Amino acid sequence: MSNLAKQFFTLQVGSLVSDAQKTYRVSHLISTDTVLAVELASGQSQRLSVEGLKLVDPAQSKEAKPDRDLLDYSKKDWEEGQRRLQAIKPLLENPLRSRAEAERIAAAQGVHVGTLYRWLAAYTDAGHVTALVPEKRGRKYGARLLDETQEMIVQSVIDDFYLHKQRRTAVNAVEEVQRRCRVAKITPPHPNTIRNRITRVPEGERLRKRGRKDEAVNKFSPVRGSFPGADHPFAVVQIDHTPADIICVDEVHRKPVARPYLTLAIDVYSRMVAGFYLSYDPPSAASVGLCLAQAMCPKREYLAGLGVSGNWPVWGRMATVHCDNAKEFRGVVLERGCEEHGINLDWRPVKVPRYGGHIERMMKTVADELHKLPGTTFSNSRDRKGYDSLAEATMTLKELERHLAEFFVNNYHQRVHSELGMSPLRRWEMGLTGDASNAGLGLMPLPHDPERILLDFMPYVERTIQPYGIQIDKINYYDPVLDPYINALDMTNGAKSARKQNFIIRRHPSDISRVYFFDPVAHRYCAIPYRNLAHPPMSLFELKEVRRKLEEEGRRDVDEELIFDSLDRMRARVEEATQKSKAARRYVQRAARPSAGVPQPAGRSLSRGGTSASPAVTASPFAALPPTTFDDDPFAMPVRPFEELALKR
Repeated sequence: MSNLAKQFFTLQVGSLVSDAQKTYRVSHLISTDTVLAVELASGQSQRLSVEGLKLVDPAQSKEAKPDRDLLDYSKKDWEEGQRRLQAIKPLLENPLRSRAEAERIAAAQGVHVGTLYRWLAAYTDAGHVTALVPEKRGRKYGARLLDETQEMIVQSVIDDFYLHKQRRTAVNAVEEVQRRCRVAKITPPHPNTIRNRITRVPEGERLRKRGRKDEAVNKFSPVRGSFPGADHPFAVVQIDHTPADIICVDEVHRKPVARPYLTLAIDVYSRMVAGFYLSYDPPSAASVGLCLAQAMCPKREYLAGLGVSGNWPVWGRMATVHCDNAKEFRGVVLERGCEEHGINLDWRPVKVPRYGGHIERMMKTVADELHKLPGTTFSNSRDRKGYDSLAEATMTLKELERHLAEFFVNNYHQRVHSELGMSPLRRWEMGLTGDASNAGLGLMPLPHDPERILLDFMPYVERTIQPYGIQIDKINYYDPVLDPYINALDMTNGAKSARKQNFIIRRHPSDISRVYFFDPVAHRYCAIPYRNLAHPPMSLFELKEVRRKLEEEGRRDVDEELIFDSLDRMRARVEEATQKSKAARRYVQRAARPSAGVPQPAGRSLSRGGTSASPAVTASPFAALPPTTFDDDPFAMPVRPFEELALKR
């Protein structure tokens, strides 16, 4: 997978960009989603869509410097970064700020005004809060202060004297360095400096080169095999969930399954739909993250994948996300993801529904649209009297998603909004381009890589790297990219400890056939597939059901092979039941939910067998379903919170 930069970039006149393997220089900003650019090779001027543009060599821009994963920072350091952000916020919000104001704020914070300006410059240059997180004081681990000749002598002693099957001691190495320095007539380094260099030699390399190859292989080689303030676009985005007022059918038999859940985000300023997410799974932190990731990224490819024509020019970094106090909106992953991108996660006051009025009205608009479709459940049993929702249902979940995208892009965004006096799309464009009375924001910043945005909001676990790779919920994952970290020791404080190092692993609930490992040296995420590539793809929902069934059977010693054997048997049994049981079809659809939004690996093969194609999520029939009972009104069932996935503080 390519290096996933999480920062955004803003197009300006003069920016170098690429499109369709051609390089251009931006000459004019025409509208909110198009620019005029000159191709460098031919000198011809062309009109380009903003959504398809990439900065030329973003690795050299000051916004794209290598970063750390958000969870690498300690709570204390992260809070200090937030404190500094609050200190410079008045200066950021005031383009006419004065030196006197800066001195007043610096005095209140107990720092020199120069320090305050350094914070301001760091945040302005980087565009994200991690630029304000304090670095550890003192000399950085790995810094080298010896001159070139001293460095060459020390390294030569380590390479050809210490790393030798003669197994000479560190004391012998110090004496040899001193001897060679005397011959070269230079000052020898301090003995502690030489010992520190020796300590930094990887243990696996030390064992192999000092005649203990078998021990190194056994220990380090991998195992092979198997609202207020909403005065401009994206100032405030409201997000919420609701059960959709419609019954969907399964993809195969076209028989009723269940009501899906809709997660929806809207821009309060323009009432534009920023993003949405449909699923049979109850609301969760994962669905919130997927919705926000879609809201922040361009949607041209998404619409093309659905077969929807039209323009949805909403992307960028929102200032505030406004939501209620539900469990799925409170978690360390969601909070840190918002903080990292400079988003204020604002929970509305408890029992004050008016603070969510905009999203509630939008939900009502969506419900009215769904009431026109076959299989609608209407808003209550009285309205539904005489209408058989189950018998009338005809739309699959994917077809419903396509219909909603078509409705948002080519209907709702285009029609006049009663409160705005104009269409949401026109209001959005005015907020960016400005009018006679207000200056616009200009083009919204684009993310360097949408995949990284999604990963920042994805649930995670922490694991050490073992010779067989990574194990999560009894399932093993492996890729050669893990080899340098096998049995790695924790170096947090700049010195080795007996404790193994934990690494951050993220996974998408709809497809756990691969996980995403954050490489702390390369500063990028890498997709890691099953260690046994013969195993079929599976959703987290399926895995939980398999383990629940095994526990009911009294199976305690559960391993990977038992899990997948049980999965095969259960899929076979439920396939026989799908034509008869609505509950079985519901489980099938939840298990085989389309994997839209799952990051796809780029630039390298996931497979160790030479193929770059990753397994697609296929239909996953499910078995051994618990009996399902319904009340008189099966469509009035309450929304049950989704069990949190590895969200911890």
